[in-house]
Amino acid sequence: MLPLRTVESPSFRCILNKIPVCGKKAALHDRKTFSTYLDKCYADMEMELKETFESLEYISTTADIWTSHNKSFLGITAHWIDPSTFVRGHAALACKRVRGRHTYDVIGNEIEQVHSAYGLNSKVTATVTDNGSNFIKAFRMFQKSDSDEESEEDEEVTFTDVEQTLSTESEGQFSLPPHLRCASHTLNLIFHDVEKWLQANDAKFIYRSATSKCSAMWTKANRSSELVDNFFKKKLIVPVSTRWNSFHDALSRITDIPLAELNTVCTQFGIKCFTDREYLFLKEYCIVLKPLTVALDILQGEENCYFGILLPTLEILMSRTLALQDELKLTASLPDIIVKAIKVRFSSMMDNKEALLAAVTLPKFKLRWIREEEKKDMVRPMLTTECRGLSLEDQQPAQDHKNPANSTDDFFSFKEDDCTYSAETEVMEYLKSAGSELGVLSQFPRIKAISLRYNTATPSSAPVERLFSLGNLVLTPRRNRLSSERFERLTLMRYNNFFKNNTAK
Repeated sequence: MLPLRTVESPSFRCILNKIPVCGKKAALHDRKTFSTYLDKCYADMEMELKETFESLEYISTTADIWTSHNKSFLGITAHWIDPSTFVRGHAALACKRVRGRHTYDVIGNEIEQVHSAYGLNSKVTATVTDNGSNFIKAFRMFQKSDSDEESEEDEEVTFTDVEQTLSTESEGQFSLPPHLRCASHTLNLIFHDVEKWLQANDAKFIYRSATSKCSAMWTKANRSSELVDNFFKKKLIVPVSTRWNSFHDALSRITDIPLAELNTVCTQFGIKCFTDREYLFLKEYCIVLKPLTVALDILQGEENCYFGILLPTLEILMSRTLALQDELKLTASLPDIIVKAIKVRFSSMMDNKEALLAAVTLPKFKLRWIREEEKKDMVRPMLTTECRGLSLEDQQPAQDHKNPANSTDDFFSFKEDDCTYSAETEVMEYLKSAGSELGVLSQFPRIKAISLRYNTATPSSAPVERLFSLGNLVLTPRRNRLSSERFERLTLMRYNNFFKNNTAK
């Protein structure tokens, strides 16, 4: 995290000279020697990652672009599940400098190069990004579909424009894995839907007046924080644009303060006092949006967060939001707006096959989170069909050599459909089994294979944003001459420091 010239500073060398090593003074290396040592450590880390990826069958990635100090970087992280211990693993793959415009073809090419460098092209189950139009278009244009080969066979001979062909020639040179939109970013858009509704509804006047007074209090708190801390015995939370649920947390901190004490501070600051109606509105607003912030925290997890958590989280979020409707007065129609926004924003995911299989194959959920019996009846055969497909591909029918061969018996022999029966039995036993830990999947090999395939992806792209947070500590204003390659290596080594510790255990 420090500049490499630190090893040549007189104060640093003075400290090292006072540390005896086997009765002698420690050998002091210069910056070039230490730089060579860092390069060797990075090469060892890269080799260790590649060896780990070779032993895995399913890997997912997250990608995003970060801009700092007039420089743009493409960050990519990898995520996987250890098939033997079911431990979630993750590592940073790249934090590459991106020059020029962030167009879809540039993004697609950079992502494909990183995947190829680690040999992940055929192992990546999905790449999670935010809802940026450039990322969405990159995967729409370069994502390989199953229908491509069929269309090539049926394609007739046609004449095309040479200029158009040459301009689009580069689009077929690489392919990207399936794309998933960040669920946390999509939930954040629901906050904007709620704000738009409040601005256009009858509650817009009370919403504007209450939030304007809160904004004035946050401004005063930044200027004279000691007075606020001494009076309230705790700090006020100021909303941050990069934290999606910070606005709710900031309002919750204000509503935790009794109205009388709150207005006393407003008087001292020269701010208009809160009315009873405004205070009640803020309290109800925080109550309604509380389940949404909890869902955001769940989906932004990493250690025990799998793609199968998405649908159960959305179902519980909608049910708990609607359950608050009876105790609301000023915002009674707000739960319906939130649930409607969730259904619209996640319409493509509600009946998505991969999302359903990912949720059902998590022992914590199975079919418990599904309320409609019709949907349960649809998911059961879907899981059975998926298991049956694995049986037909991976399992060879056993041959019976106990009885001697007989021509008559061979003539009337019938092939038993053992694979189909075993798949149905495995699904039934899995759904009836007890236990919510992933270790239960060891008893059901087909369910385990399906779960590892569809749950490897994370529901949000929050991990790559954590990589950028770490990069902010490396690329400081005083290190603006740091080369892009050196910055990437330092950031990846710092982020992947835990990776070596986990593998050592």
